[in-house]
Amino acid sequence: MYMLEELITTARRVYCLYRVSTLGQVEKDDIPMQKEACREFVQQHPGWEIVKEFSEKGVSGFKVSAKDRDAVQEIQRDALQNKFDILLVFMFDRLGRREDETPFVVEWFAKNGIEVWSVKEGQQRFDTHVDKLLNYIRYWQASGESIKTSVRTKTRMEQLTKEGCFTGGVVPFGYRLEHKGRTNKRNQDVGDLVVDPDEAEIVKLIFQKYLYEGYGAQRLCRYLTEQGIKNKKGRNIPTTSINRIIKNPIYTGVIRNGDSQSDVLTDLQIIDEETFEKAQQLMEKRVTRHNDVPLNTKGRSLLVGNIYCGHCGGRLTLTTSGRKRVRKDGTVIRETRARYQCHYNIRHPGECDGQSGYGVEKLDKLVDQIIRIQLGRIWSAPSQELIAKQQAKEVDLAKSKLNLLNEQYRQKQREYQDLRAETIKVIQGNSRLNVDLLNSLVAETSEQIKQLSWQIQTATAELEETVQSASQVLREYDQLIGWAEMYDNCTFEAKKMIVAQFVKEVHVRRDYEIDIEFNVSFEEFQALYLDKEPEEIRGRRNDTVLAMETKTRQVV
Repeated sequence: MYMLEELITTARRVYCLYRVSTLGQVEKDDIPMQKEACREFVQQHPGWEIVKEFSEKGVSGFKVSAKDRDAVQEIQRDALQNKFDILLVFMFDRLGRREDETPFVVEWFAKNGIEVWSVKEGQQRFDTHVDKLLNYIRYWQASGESIKTSVRTKTRMEQLTKEGCFTGGVVPFGYRLEHKGRTNKRNQDVGDLVVDPDEAEIVKLIFQKYLYEGYGAQRLCRYLTEQGIKNKKGRNIPTTSINRIIKNPIYTGVIRNGDSQSDVLTDLQIIDEETFEKAQQLMEKRVTRHNDVPLNTKGRSLLVGNIYCGHCGGRLTLTTSGRKRVRKDGTVIRETRARYQCHYNIRHPGECDGQSGYGVEKLDKLVDQIIRIQLGRIWSAPSQELIAKQQAKEVDLAKSKLNLLNEQYRQKQREYQDLRAETIKVIQGNSRLNVDLLNSLVAETSEQIKQLSWQIQTATAELEETVQSASQVLREYDQLIGWAEMYDNCTFEAKKMIVAQFVKEVHVRRDYEIDIEFNVSFEEFQALYLDKEPEEIRGRRNDTVLAMETKTRQVV
C-alpha cells in the first residue's frame, strides 16, 4: 500500500508537442509518426504519464515566432500553473528553429521547473555554461538548416518557373491543371497548366470590354453576372478577381514566380502582349485620371472631359434634365434632355459671351462627322509596308552617320598614336618636326578626338531615339488603322474610347462653331503621311466645321 501511494505521488506529468512545417508533411502522416515515437518513449520511463498532446499542422518553426504559436503560448501558461512536469518533443527543432528566440524559450521552461526532453536527443539541461552554449548552438544550426532549405527551395522554384512549369498556388482563371507525365522528386505526378477553352473566351471578353469599350471592374462584374458567367466554383466573378485577371501576365503566356519568369509559352497565351500592355497603360491612366481615357463609358454622350467652352476656356460638363410629354391619346412620355453646360457662363453672367449650353445630340453628330472624315483619310495614307520602308531609311541614315563618326574617331586615334611615336624621334634628333610643332599637332588631334567622342555619344542617342520612334510610328499606324476599321460598326462604348484617345480637346463657340485639337500622335502622322487635305476640310478648322454644320443641319 505504501509503495502504491509513493508511485502515485511521484508520477511525472508529460506534455507532448508535435509540429510539421508544411501541409505536405501532414499528408504524409508525419505527426502520427512523432506521436507514436513520443508515446513509446514515455512507456520506457516508469512513472511518466502523458496528460496532454498538442499538434501544430503547417506551422513553420523558422518563420513563425513562439509568441504567435497558440500551442506554445498555452503550454507556457500551463507551466506557470504547474499543470505538468515534462515537455516532450520528437526532436528539439519541433520547438522552433529560430536562433534568436527558441534557445531562450527552452531555457524559460527549465527555469520554471519544466524538464525539456527530446526522443532523439535526450534532456536539455542547463547545469553549466557549456549546456547553455550547446543549447544555443543546436538552434543556431537548426536556423541555418532552415535558411539553406529555403534557399534551395527558392532556387529550384525559380528554375522550374524559367522552364515554364507551374509551381503551385491557385490555378488562374482561364486555365486548368493536366498531368503530362511530369513528376516531383518523390516520383508523384504533378499538374501542368493548360488553357481551358471556355474560360479563355471569357478572359478575352474581359480584356475586350475593358480595353475597347471602357468597362471598369464593377461594370464588368455586373455584365458577367447578367450573362450568367461563373467562376470555377460556380459563383459570380467578383471585382477583385477581374482586376487580378487584367493585371496577371500569365495570359500573355509568361509564368512568373517572384523575380523569375519563363519565356513566352505560346501554348498558354490567351492575350497577346500588346493588348496586355495597353490594358496596363489604361489602368494606370484611369488611376491618374488621364484626359485621354474616360473614367466610364456608360453615358450616351460622346464627349466627356475633353470638351471646352471656346469663349472662356472652361471645361463643359454634362447635365441632364427630364420632362413629361402627354400624347393625344393620353400616354405620358418621359423625355431626357442632355446638354454640355458651361458653368462659368452660368455663375458669372456677362463674363463669358458664349452660350450657356450645347445640345449633346447636335454637337456629338458634328464631332462624329469630323472624326469620320479624318479616319477616312487614314485609309488613303501609304501602306504599312511603305511607312516601314521610310522608317527603315531613317534608321539606316542614323546608322550611317554613327558609322562615319566611328571611322573618323578611329582615324584620329591612329594619327594620335603616330604623333606619340614621332616624339621619340624628336628626342633622338631624327625627326623633321620640331618640338613646338609636334606639341601643337598632338594638342589639336587630342581635341578633335574629344569632339568626335562627344558627337558619337550624341549620334548613338539619336540612333536609339530613331529606332524607338520608328517602332512607335508603326504601332500608332496600326492603332489608327484599327480605329478607322472599327469606328463605323463598333458599339457606342468602343466609339467613346476611340474618341477619347483620338481627340485631345474640342472647343465649341456660339452657333456650334467647333475647333478640334487631335492628339499629338495623329497630328504628327497627318503631317508626315496624309495627302493634302480635301477641299471640305481645307483651311482653318473653324471654317471647316461651319461648312460641315450646314451639311449636317439636314440630319440634326
